[in-house]
Amino acid sequence: MTFKTGAELVEEARQRIEEISPSATRAIHQAAEDVVFLDVREPNEWNLGRIPGAVHLPRGNLEGKVEGLVDRGQRVIVYCARANRSALAADTMQQMGYENVASMSEGFGGWIAAGGDVEE
Repeated sequence: MTFKTGAELVEEARQRIEEISPSATRAIHQAAEDVVFLDVREPNEWNLGRIPGAVHLPRGNLEGKVEGLVDRGQRVIVYCARANRSALAADTMQQMGYENVASMSEGFGGWIAAGGDVEE
């Protein structure tokens, strides 16, 4: 039996999803477009700061709770710390019927480096 590493699973997910840069995400946020910013980090990470107006749903709770938080027709940009969990989350959401979902590349650190606002 052949097993895959976590890195391989993330890379495979990245091949199936849209990734959007932090600077493009920032432009969307500043334009106040109708987008859900979905933060899939853990509560301790969320508490240190987040994209203003983001919805918090830790990756481990995604499958069980996303349908109650986000409409399938909504544009969603998922992010985490380094864009690994968000890639997996975006891939899962696509499998659940979310057709307009992307993962922010570079994660929350990339958001900060791009000059994005941080809510605490």
